[in-house]
Parts: sequence; C-alpha cells; structure tokens
Amino acid sequence: MSFSHDHVGLSVTPEDLDATVEWYVSKLGFTVDQQFDSHGTTFVYLVSGDVKIELLAGASHRQLPIPDVLTSMDPARLHHFCIAVEDLDATVSALRDLGVALIGGPMAVAAIGQRIAFVTDNLGNIIEFAEPGTWPAGRPG
Repeated sequence: MSFSHDHVGLSVTPEDLDATVEWYVSKLGFTVDQQFDSHGTTFVYLVSGDVKIELLAGASHRQLPIPDVLTSMDPARLHHFCIAVEDLDATVSALRDLGVALIGGPMAVAAIGQRIAFVTDNLGNIIEFAEPGTWPAGRPG
C-alpha cells in the first residue's frame, strides 16, 4: 500500500459554516474550491497550495465543549492538524497582524528538528504550523 494526504475534514454547525469559511479565507488565505449539498450535508472544500480542508455542515452535528487546547489528549477527537510553512517567524508575524492569537510557541522541538506554533480557528480547532527542519538520523524528512 502507498498513501498520500488528501484533506482534513472538520464538522461545523450550519450556523457556523459561513463564519468558518470566512475565517480560513481571511486569516489563512484559503480559497473556496468547491461547495455543494449532498445527503443533507453542505460540503465546502477550502484550498491553499496543496493543503485541503473539508468543512461538513449538517443538521445533526452537536456542539462539543472546546478543550483545554494543548493539554487535551481526549482520544475521541482530533487533537490538531498541521500545516507546513517555509518561515515560521514570518507566518507568526502575519497571523498576529490579522488578529490571530498564538496558543503555543513558537517553540523548537529538538527530537524532530522543527520549530512549531499553534493557533485555534474560530471554532477552537487547533492548527499547528511547522517550519521544515533537519530530522534526526533514521527519521524521514
């Protein structure tokens, strides 16, 4: 078997769909690639470079409490998704200029040879930004 990443799917309420699309467009520069309704759910695909996020808004979604962001390791939910960036400092600066607050970092993680930082979107989903680094010997880069 061989795999490559396709997209991350995030559930939102129908009431939060437009605000969530606007957040990703205005704060992270994503564009709407597709939007359609199927089986009682509205699907919106957002893209930026080779990163794709699928927003799913259906009537049956229930609101869950926002976790204690970086410390929550609840196995019943997505903890975060990660977007690779060329320059973490430039990304953090641009995010701050757009009013996006960091919830963690920037920090160096020596074990993987990367610098990372974290934010949350308008719904509390955690997004990690990772700057390329040199992986330790024996680890893929």
